[in-house]
Amino acid sequence: MVMLDDRKTAILRAVVQEYIGTGQPVGSSHIANAHEINVSSATVRHEMAFLEQEGFLAQPHTSAGRIPTDQGYRFFVDHLSQPGQLDDLKVSQVRDFFNGAHGRMEELLARTSHLVAGLTNYASVVVGPKVERAEVRSVQVVGLSARQAMVVAVMSNGAVESEHLEFDTEIPESRLLAATVHLRQAMMGHGLSGSNDISLSGDEGVDDICRRAMLALSHVGADDSVYVGGAASMASAFDAVDVVRQVLQTLEQQYLVVTLVRDILDRGLSVSIGAEHGIEPLASCSVVVSPVVVDGEQMGTVGVLGPTRMDYRQALATVAVVSDRLGRRLGEG
Repeated sequence: MVMLDDRKTAILRAVVQEYIGTGQPVGSSHIANAHEINVSSATVRHEMAFLEQEGFLAQPHTSAGRIPTDQGYRFFVDHLSQPGQLDDLKVSQVRDFFNGAHGRMEELLARTSHLVAGLTNYASVVVGPKVERAEVRSVQVVGLSARQAMVVAVMSNGAVESEHLEFDTEIPESRLLAATVHLRQAMMGHGLSGSNDISLSGDEGVDDICRRAMLALSHVGADDSVYVGGAASMASAFDAVDVVRQVLQTLEQQYLVVTLVRDILDRGLSVSIGAEHGIEPLASCSVVVSPVVVDGEQMGTVGVLGPTRMDYRQALATVAVVSDRLGRRLGEG
C-alpha cells in the first residue's frame, strides 16, 4: 500500500470521519473549513485527487465530493490514532446486563447479541462455545408419557441440552430412575461427543434407555451456536433494498457466519472491510470482531456487521468491552 505523509493522512482521516457521520460525498472546501488541516481548499483538492488516484477515495459523480473506498477505510482503521471508548452510560448498561445475567447459556448468548445490536445499531453476531468441548455436570432421564421421555444434560459451560426419546413399549418410572443413575456414573466429567460406549448395568431395559440417551446426546454440540441480533436495523443502514435482502439472507446461513468470523480472527484481524472477506453478498459491509477468551482459551466471538461507513471506533470499543465481560461471565460458569 502507498505510504501517505501526515497531511494526506489527516485529509483522508477527515474525509472518512465526515462520510461516516453524514453518508454524503465530502468536498474539499468543507474539509479545509471544518477540520484542522490548515491548508487552502485548493491544496486539499489537490491532495484528494492524489488519494483518489491511489485508490483511497472515489468520486461517485464528476461534480460531487469524494467518498472512501475499502482501501481508504482500511488505512483509516489501521492508523486509528486511539481506540474508541464507550461512554459511561453504555459501560453501565453492559455492566448491569452481565451482573443480572442468569439462566441457560443459550439465553445469555442470545440476549448478548441483542445487547450489542442495541449499543451499536448494527447487526450483531455472537458465536458461543461448542458443547462438545464441555463436560457433563448432570444428566437425567425424565418421563413425558408412558412411551416417551427426555434426556437432559447440564454442561460445564452452562449449556442445557435435551433430546426426545421414544420407546416401543411402556417404560416404568423406576427404570427411568435407574437409567438416570447409570448415566450419571458413565457421563459426568466427560464430553458428549463420541460418548456411545457404556458399561452394562445388568438390566436390559435400563441399558437400552442409556444407549438411546447417549446416542441422542452424542449428536449435540457438533456445530457452533450462533446468535444474530439487530438484523432489522440493517434496513436503515443501507439505501438499496436488494443489498439489505442479500445481507439478511447471508446472516441466516449459520455455517457461513461462523466461517466468516473464524477466518477474520485466523488472519489476525479485528476488522474485515468490504470485499476483503470474500463473501459477495457482504461486499458492502464491514465486520468487527473480538474473541471471547476464558482461562486463556478462545471460547467464542462477539462481532458486529454493518455498512463499510460504520463507526469503527465505537464498534471496536463495543465488541472489546462485551467480549471481555462475556468471557468473564462464562468463566464463572
